[in-house]
Order: sequence, then structure tokens, then C-alpha cells
Amino acid sequence: MDRLIYTAVSGANRSLNQQMIHANNLANANTEGFRADLERAASQRVNGYGYDSRFQVNSQNGGVNMAPGALRETGRELDIGIRGDGLIALREGRREVYTRGGHIDVDDMGNLTIGGLPVLGDNGPIQLPPYSQLAIADDGTIAVVPENGDVNAAMDVERIKLVDIPASRLSKNNNGLLIGDRATTPRSEAVQIASEHLETSNVSAINEMVATVSLSRQFEAQIKMMKAAETLAQAGNRLIRGS
Repeated sequence: MDRLIYTAVSGANRSLNQQMIHANNLANANTEGFRADLERAASQRVNGYGYDSRFQVNSQNGGVNMAPGALRETGRELDIGIRGDGLIALREGRREVYTRGGHIDVDDMGNLTIGGLPVLGDNGPIQLPPYSQLAIADDGTIAVVPENGDVNAAMDVERIKLVDIPASRLSKNNNGLLIGDRATTPRSEAVQIASEHLETSNVSAINEMVATVSLSRQFEAQIKMMKAAETLAQAGNRLIRGS
């Protein structure tokens, strides 16, 4: 069978993979701190005799779009949003994972978590003492007023670990969290946060919908090419049989 059909199939598979990426982005257009996935592909020549006219599509990891989203004020003292570049460090197993979603929860033991994972500080996972008031500074320092309400006894408890990793060194794990090419990353003093704010997703719903429509048309074109390849193959078989 002519190699054209394999070329068309690879193009159709690539369109389907792209559709999955854009559909996931669109589904998370309202997810706080979500970073859009990018898609990338390269052409690969089909080996064999004759003129080099057959190329297949080789899908590759396109990385993550780290463009910042808009900050939205929430008024909640445990919400933080990153200003500009930067990430919040969390602990998952034996390594660090990162997020831009700053909706922090605190359990009965005072442990800070995001999405069920411990929030890291300078000395490991952060655990707060009993407190009546809490404030988070621009550098991630957490200050609390004791449970008795004595403002004169306010103290700094810990500092949230904020890191800055180039987008080229980031990828996503199976849970959608960002991971670097190393198990841990040093703190970045340049990263600043906005207290009582959350960052919106950086997904453009309009761009994703336009890309989805374009990919649907490309997929249809690839299907037509496969049918054309089948027609050519049948015509060639008839010529060989002399019918």
C-alpha cells in the first residue's frame, strides 16, 4: 500500500493529540493558577527507496505556558497569588512539586496544604501554632497573633517557599502539578506574592476554541487523504491485474 496512507494516519493522530491538549486547557479555563499546556510536533522522513516525498508527524512534549494570569482579590487571608514569575513549593513524596494556585487550607493540627499537599517553608512543611489572626507578607512570611488575641505578642512563624524555575525546565506530572528537572529547587528572593488574592488561569477560552475548530478541519482533511490513498491503491491493483 502506498506510504501516503501512513502519512495521513500520522497527521490524523497528531490532530487528535492536539485536540486532547486544547480540550484539557479549555476545561481548566476557570481553574485558579492553571497553566496551559502547549503542543509541538516535528516531521520525520519515512525510510525507503525512491524520492523523499513521505513524511510522518512525530508528536513531542510542547511544555507549559507560564505566562501569568490576572490576580483576583478574594479577601481571604490564606489566599495568595504570585506577582509575575514564580511558583509555590509543595511536598509530594520525596520531591518538590509546584503550583501557581494559592488557595491554602489549614487543618486542625495547623498544617498548611494546597490540594491536599503540604506547603513547604524554609524548614519543611509548614505547621502553624494556635492563632487568632494571620497575615502573609509579600515575601511569603507568615505572621500570627496568638490564640489569646494579644497583638503585642504577634510573631513570624515561617516563610512560604517560593521558587523561580525557567519554563524550559518545567513539565507536568500525572496530577497536573508542575515539576522541575531536579527534586528540589532553592528559594528565590525575587518572587513576590499578593496576599488575599488568587491568580486566574492563563487559558484564553477564545484561542482554545478557535484552535479546536481548526484542528477539526485538519482532521477531516487527513481522513479525506486516507480515502484518496485507498482509492489510489485500488486503482494500482487493477492496473497490475490488467482489469
